[in-house]
Amino acid sequence: MSWFLEALKKYAVFSGRARRKEYWMYALFVGIIYIVLAVIAGASKSMAGIALLGVFYLAILLPSLAVGVRRLHDTGKSGWWLLFGIVPLVGGITLLVFTCLDSEPGPNKYGPNPKEAPVYAG
Repeated sequence: MSWFLEALKKYAVFSGRARRKEYWMYALFVGIIYIVLAVIAGASKSMAGIALLGVFYLAILLPSLAVGVRRLHDTGKSGWWLLFGIVPLVGGITLLVFTCLDSEPGPNKYGPNPKEAPVYAG
């Protein structure tokens, strides 16, 4: 849950890098919340449930784009690669592969490697 909240705190931060764990934990929690809301919408059979899904989608659109761009930065790719997702089938598969790749070792042009960042206890 902390990874999901961390991504939400960086609501519109498109610079820097995001580890695989941050990206996939965010995706997991968004998926769980979406499924729960979809079940509620289906059970209520009302426009309010569908509206709730729409509001949730709009609320997570910008943070989802931001964490996706930061994830691509971590693999050394430009954030503009997210637009490749528009291409049917090939775009989605390509982005899946990119998001599953390991981080570029050491710093790259998007910032220091988050895996190697010092951890402060305090």
